[in-house]
Amino acid sequence: MTELLDAEQVFALGPVAAVRAVHDALAAGLDPDDDMPRVVTALANGQGLLMPSEAGGWFGVKVATVAPGNTDLGLNRVNATYLLHGSRTLTPAAILDGVALTTLRTPAVSVAACLGRLRERATSSAGGLRLVVFGAGPQAEWHVRTIRAHARIADVTAVTRRGSAATPWADRHLAAGGAAVAGRVRAADVLVTATSAREPVLDGRLVRDTALVLAVGSHEPSVRELDGTLLERAAVVVESRASALREAGDVVLAVAEGRLDPRALVPMADLLTSKAALPGDRPTVVKTTGMGWEDLVVAVAAYRRAEACRQGARAE
Repeated sequence: MTELLDAEQVFALGPVAAVRAVHDALAAGLDPDDDMPRVVTALANGQGLLMPSEAGGWFGVKVATVAPGNTDLGLNRVNATYLLHGSRTLTPAAILDGVALTTLRTPAVSVAACLGRLRERATSSAGGLRLVVFGAGPQAEWHVRTIRAHARIADVTAVTRRGSAATPWADRHLAAGGAAVAGRVRAADVLVTATSAREPVLDGRLVRDTALVLAVGSHEPSVRELDGTLLERAAVVVESRASALREAGDVVLAVAEGRLDPRALVPMADLLTSKAALPGDRPTVVKTTGMGWEDLVVAVAAYRRAEACRQGARAE
């Protein structure tokens, strides 16, 4: 029987378990470079994406669409469905809400890639972490939620193009380019860029040497949220070198400008298996584009949780 997991059931996994699923998969030897490539297709009103992956006895595929015009219609910009199968028989095990899955797994990957450094910064920063988040959508909010689930936060500033009413997860909401933004960026321990921008949203010269920058907004080689100045200064962590050099515009454009040596990219698996360490005297950038294995391991964790809940309910 194929189970249906709606958004509520997917989110019930929670950010701590989602981060653990990503960490445990890499610690067990999953190699992101072996993942199946994403297929991106241009559509009349946006993009279609197919994201397949097989690992740990499971096969899954996310079918997603990105429709930029939906925002003006009051509809989701991103829509998705996830299909999970057992690898042995390839029988469908579950259909999951793909939007919820994406919303949960993306910050889980960001945080799993730098959890040790994140906690170090929280400990050394009086009162907790000072966050500046560019964007106010689901990814912006869930990055704050996921960080908060793992480290103490002192203050959150949300920055958008025009500014708007305060969001419940931020202490203030500023308009990009405003005089106060630069000061917040200079003081930030963690900066998150979760926007649909096609050009850099922050000045890399302002970022502190000890800061963490989590960049998730772009997955096209010609689109960037971070400038070459920051990439040149930073230790750059990626899901996989091949994927980043193919899809991450922040990385691709900095390499093309001669500001980033692709050999210096740090795969997050190397950090989690102690094959690499981050320097403490320059910013750390975690640049992710989203990969199929991430959806798969979090989908499996959500499915197993739902199955355990069902079995527990039947036993009562």
